[in-house]
Amino acid sequence: MTTPLPRDQFPVVEHYRYFDHAGISPIPRVAADAAQWAVDRTMLQGKVDYEELEVRQDAARDAAAALMGVPTNDVAFIKNTAEGVAFVASGLEWAPGDRVVLPDHEFPSNVYPWLALRDLGVEVDLVHPLGDGGALPIAEFERVLAAGPPPKVVAVSWVQYGRGWRTDIAALARVSHDAGALLCVDAIQGLGLLPAALADWNVDFAMAGGYKWLLGPEGVGVLYVAEHARDRLRPLEPGWASVTHRGDYENLELVWADSARRFESGSFNMIGTMALGASLQLLLEAGVDAIWSHVDGLCDHLVDGLAGIDDVRVLSDRSPDGRSGIVTFLIEGVSTNELAARLRSENFVFGSRGGGIRIAPHGYNTSDEIDALVAAAADQQDR
Repeated sequence: MTTPLPRDQFPVVEHYRYFDHAGISPIPRVAADAAQWAVDRTMLQGKVDYEELEVRQDAARDAAAALMGVPTNDVAFIKNTAEGVAFVASGLEWAPGDRVVLPDHEFPSNVYPWLALRDLGVEVDLVHPLGDGGALPIAEFERVLAAGPPPKVVAVSWVQYGRGWRTDIAALARVSHDAGALLCVDAIQGLGLLPAALADWNVDFAMAGGYKWLLGPEGVGVLYVAEHARDRLRPLEPGWASVTHRGDYENLELVWADSARRFESGSFNMIGTMALGASLQLLLEAGVDAIWSHVDGLCDHLVDGLAGIDDVRVLSDRSPDGRSGIVTFLIEGVSTNELAARLRSENFVFGSRGGGIRIAPHGYNTSDEIDALVAAAADQQDR
């Protein structure tokens, strides 16, 4: 089977059927090679010709911007998604009575930074998902938005981590802005898999760690701050890299960089950034549209296969508007823990989230691997 991402870039396939890209992805060979290059170069040269690393870092920033559909000037490197959300939640100016709206059942990274604002008198209201698939139709956001004072921020995961509901971000941006709110998007479960146009969708803030669908290492991610929202966000970690005159250590005047770099404080995880940049380039070369089409087909193939197993419930919403790269299922009468243990014993890698088995293939997985998973699940059901 031809795959948009070359299978020979993923040695993990020699040992595992890997379906946990919604958890932690294996990095491709190009990322490992880029990291090793950075390690060897630093070992042999230290700071000599350091500009070469900076050039590659700039290329990684360009690649991230292209995947996000935003100007490069609006992209900063961060450690992880949680840091990006915290930069927004803690960087805005708040007053007692201000309001935040976010979905119930979000991953904690997109909950705790907002709940922490309650100490400042900020109200946090929840939009409750509907049905087994965890649907979050825009009408539900509109209902909650209208049920209280105008919110300051609407915060949402592009794709919900447990069962994979995909929110229409462009539509949510419209209703959020109509209500006077900024839109903050945790994009980690979509970026790198789903075609993104965050600027065209009028997103104000977005962030994603690099270690899921972006195929990068842990400890490095990206933050998008739209130019029109940049001055509303106070940099929380000011440092030498945050200013217009970075590199001029005699000028100690605090003048923020006229880009999202103002949210970068100092020296980077350069090795991680090199690896992430290589993975981003691999995704761009394959084409996100092609990757999404392939993964969507694999998910449909999985759902079709599971339909042949008695008492299977697919918990994920696979409607055109809600589908993503996540399919979560269970078998009635079969312990999810027992099913998970059996699948892991046969070298399947997946997540246990959303009340079932969470399958999240990527652009190098094949339909044969999906068939093997379905056969193993059916075998467990028959026991």
